[in-house]
Amino acid sequence: MIRLGLYSQDAKLQPLLASALGREFEVIVEPDGERIKELVAQNRCEVLILDLDSSYCSIAQRIQVFEDIADFRIATVALIDDEARPVAVELVQRGLYSYFRKPPALRELKIGLRRAYEHSAWKRETQPARPPLEQTVNCDRLIGASAPMRSVYDLVRRVASLNASVLITGESGTGKELVARAIHNLGNRSNRPFIAVSCGAIPETLIEAELFGHEKGAFTGTVGAREGYLEQAANGTLFLDEIGELSLHTQVKLLRVLQQKEFSRLGSNRLIPLHARVIFATHRDLTQMVEDGTFRRDLFYRVNVMRINCPALVDHVEDIPLLAHHFLRHYSEQYQKPVHTIQVSAMTLLQEYGWPGNVRELENVIQGAIILTDNDSIGPHDLPEHLRQPVLAMGGLQASSFEKLLHEFKVKLATKAIEECNGNKTLAARSLNISRAYLHRLIRLSEDECDVA
Repeated sequence: MIRLGLYSQDAKLQPLLASALGREFEVIVEPDGERIKELVAQNRCEVLILDLDSSYCSIAQRIQVFEDIADFRIATVALIDDEARPVAVELVQRGLYSYFRKPPALRELKIGLRRAYEHSAWKRETQPARPPLEQTVNCDRLIGASAPMRSVYDLVRRVASLNASVLITGESGTGKELVARAIHNLGNRSNRPFIAVSCGAIPETLIEAELFGHEKGAFTGTVGAREGYLEQAANGTLFLDEIGELSLHTQVKLLRVLQQKEFSRLGSNRLIPLHARVIFATHRDLTQMVEDGTFRRDLFYRVNVMRINCPALVDHVEDIPLLAHHFLRHYSEQYQKPVHTIQVSAMTLLQEYGWPGNVRELENVIQGAIILTDNDSIGPHDLPEHLRQPVLAMGGLQASSFEKLLHEFKVKLATKAIEECNGNKTLAARSLNISRAYLHRLIRLSEDECDVA
């Protein structure tokens, strides 16, 4: 007997399926998303059926369930109504085994479920067992299931409960503070303070007073004594973001604190023990800064005990659907707008864009699209013009000579970048701030035009 897990709020669907499918199948219905994920994680079903019927519940909730169980060795099929077909097509591209329109043809459904069961059996035989659910697709509030993000999760868990210095690197907008918070929340200091400080946002004349605190009368303008961030963090975590912005003078003082595990407020000789764990982050190349003499070598070695690099979004574009739907759920709820899905054509644009602003830029784009749309889904017309422009320029080359010239210029840029990177298309795409998929598309269209000519 093949055990089917049915995620649906339709009370009539389970008895109908159980009666129609016969004794070959056992249908276990579960209307709650968390419980259906537990059902999958505990291997209590062999095929999962998602009911993508928009009349009963938000399709976005079902998409989240699919994303959360995507790494388990189970095949998933969907039952859809007409409105959910674009969603089903998108999910197939992301691992959905198959889908059937409601009401399904019984013979086709049985064949599809048998094949899905065989696919699940093949996955169990050929793929290693996955860790528990919470360890597969996210880490605290970090989101992503790609190999680069899994590498980040692994390092976060390894250092979470260790009092070792951690340096988090990565471009602006990649989520360095979220990584620091994950280290704090998953470690043994989770119930203690987490203090985040952006070193670049504090004037050089005030940075020492902000970090170390001061006594009354320590310098002109002080009204009373004040605890610094090192003291406020107590037994918790102090996150120093953008440490590359610190002056050499402040670097010397910070180095002494890290070495001696104690500090004093400005205007006082009383030593205060450092109990907080300190995590560092920067978007700058500290190694180059050391060579240039703008960052102390001894401080670099002190903070760079364990390094965690946050990948640029262009390096894990496969996570864009996960991230986009996360922001979709968050901001549609915040703005109280019933926007449930992202159309496949819009998702294609999101995945082909270069994202120089990384995840932060993606969040802003989804937020703006929710505000603009008058529908229950985000389409290409809801996205900013600079995201739509590449496809418009490439999709209508006969429309105007300007668009044709623009396309030819882009192809030349792409070709030159590939030559300069010795044929490495990944590096070429990164140098142009575009995705590898878009670079391949430019080259492919250029080759097609040459064949026609």
